[in-house]
Amino acid sequence: MLAVMGNREDLLTGAKRCLIEKGYARTTARDIAAASGVSLAAIGYHFGSKDALMNQAVFESVGDWADELEKVMTAEGRADATALERFELIMRQTLASFEGPNGGLWTAQLELLSLAQHNQELHDFLAGIQDLAESGLAELFLGISAADDPESARAAGTVLQALFIGLIAKHYLGPPGRLTSERLAEGMRIIAERMAPPPAT
Repeated sequence: MLAVMGNREDLLTGAKRCLIEKGYARTTARDIAAASGVSLAAIGYHFGSKDALMNQAVFESVGDWADELEKVMTAEGRADATALERFELIMRQTLASFEGPNGGLWTAQLELLSLAQHNQELHDFLAGIQDLAESGLAELFLGISAADDPESARAAGTVLQALFIGLIAKHYLGPPGRLTSERLAEGMRIIAERMAPPPAT
């Protein structure tokens, strides 16, 4: 039984590696089997299909990224940072990850959005995790718990998710150097100030 479960985790690890190195659409079942050291038949046994395995790999890869961000926040002693300070730190780490060894994860996000228009299974998968994505971003950026305040988490998470998708696109469209954590934080500060209600007289 342990070997069977180990095979499942090995497949996920291999699929994550392929996602980053080759992208979603170009990864084949044979690529995953080779990267994981597990047989082709094991993909069907554990996940039903290669696409289902890749979908799970996408989901877990983004979760791994969020976990790493939380570790950075803790390591830098910034767990009690203001929302704007937290935003800037997350942006700094995110922009660095675009250029790092896991940068392929972010290009895959753009690829997924395009593929989902013609792949119903992928579309349904992405649509099904929207609530999790939104609530996760609301908690990561603003500390809003979906369990305690689901409406606020959903509203804030929707905006943050839209921002994040745009951030990925803007990074790859350039021009280089324009996108910095400081610039993004300053822009967010200006937006927040302009949208704040006027002081009571």
